[in-house]
This record gives sequence, structure tokens and C-alpha cells, in this order.
Amino acid sequence: MRPHHTLLRAAAFAAIATMTMSAGAAHAADLRVVSSGGFAQAYKDLSAPYEKTSGDHLVSEWGPSMGATKNAIPARLARGEPIDVVIMVGDALDKLMAEGKLEPGSKVVLANSPIACAVRHGAAKPDIHTVDGLRNAFLQARHVAYSDSASGEYIKRELMDKLGIRQQMEGKAAQIPATPVGEIVAHGDADFGCQQRSELQPVKGIDIVGLLPHEVQLKTEFSAAIVRGSRHPDEARALLRYLAAPANAQAIAATGLEPAAAATAAR
Repeated sequence: MRPHHTLLRAAAFAAIATMTMSAGAAHAADLRVVSSGGFAQAYKDLSAPYEKTSGDHLVSEWGPSMGATKNAIPARLARGEPIDVVIMVGDALDKLMAEGKLEPGSKVVLANSPIACAVRHGAAKPDIHTVDGLRNAFLQARHVAYSDSASGEYIKRELMDKLGIRQQMEGKAAQIPATPVGEIVAHGDADFGCQQRSELQPVKGIDIVGLLPHEVQLKTEFSAAIVRGSRHPDEARALLRYLAAPANAQAIAATGLEPAAAATAAR
């Protein structure tokens, strides 16, 4: 068990107990949840204590918030998969909400995710604390990897231009579909890779060298909502309350995210 789990489980159980009391005698259910990678580790850490106390069984699957892969959340909903809850990039969730795929008013903001960069474990770590340092890290790398989700779209469409290196990176920077960027770096298929910190942090075989400098940083919102037509809307709503509870902010922060509950509590 990782060191932070003991304290986090206590907070998680307290959060569940509070919501279980308010929920009354709701019956147990099998809830199908699809989460994108940015919130996946936080969800994994929180799901086991939730199941134990609530009695509900979470059928968990994974898929990107956007893109053309078959597991992408929009593609799943377009096929009519029987999903109860989605956890994904906020902008992409808002689009699905506008299309009528999600239950109106059910959206909860869970966290914000900054972009970080990594190298293979043991490799020299470039200094990316400044914009010039980040630019040099890109230029000096032989192969650069970035994701096909929100962070990668930003890198491809905006960051390259902000750094003034679009032409120089042609042919040696690639957007990676479906596979976590950290795994590409760990396997040696790229010597520098950037993705949301929460997606890099669980990957073995890499070293995170730092966040993008604040001048060019993009923080991605992760939110959750109930899928329209869910067979278990009450249980789904209870799960969303639990994930967004201030008592679980520490567990979310431990995965490299910036929990929305902590920001709300600080106001």
C-alpha cells in the first residue's frame, strides 16, 4: 500500500459515511463508469473504499475524452453503450451535455490538471522551468511524444507556435493515440514527452522533470456527469457527490491534480 493511502482511506470513509446517511436506504447497484486518463488514478484510489461502504459495485472502464479511437467516451455514447457516469475533460463533457447525451444539471467539477514533461528514468533532466528552457528541451530531443487528448491538442495547436518551433519539430514530434505518453517514453520510443501530470505520475520507468512554465501552461478541467438514460441515476448522483467531496481533496491532490473541492473550501 502506498504511504498516502492510510490517511486518505480514513477521509474517504468519512465522506462516504456522510453521504450514505443522507442517501437513505438506497439499494446497491452496478454502476458503469468510464473515466479518461487524467482522473483515472484518483478514481482508482477512491473507488475501492466507496464500494466497500456504499455497497454499490463500480464497473470501471477507461477511454479518452476526445479523438477517434473506439474507446473514446464520445464514441462510446454514440454507440449507445449503457454507461451511468462519465469522468472527462470539462470542455468535451460540456459538448456532450449540449448534444443531449448527459443528464442536464448533473455536471460536477472535480479537479484541474496541469501539463508536465518527462524523460526516461535515469536520463538527463532538462531544465524546463523557463520558456527558453522548455524550448531547448523540445529542440534538443530526438523524438518527442504528446497525447491525443486535451494536453496534446494544446501542444500541437498552440504551444509549438508559442515556442516558435513548429517547423523545427516537424518529423520528430508525434501525437500518440490511445497509449499513455509515459509508456512511450519509458520504452525508449521517445526521449521527451509531455502530458497531464496526473497521467504521467503513475507510469513506471520515467522521471517527471517539471510542469510547463506558467507563461505557457494550460490546466485542463476534469468533470463528471450522469449519462442521460442511466438505469441508476440516484446511485450515480451519490457517486458524484462522493468524488467531489472536500474530504477527498487530499486523495485527488496526491495523484498530481489540483482538486476543485480544495479551491472551493479555501474561498
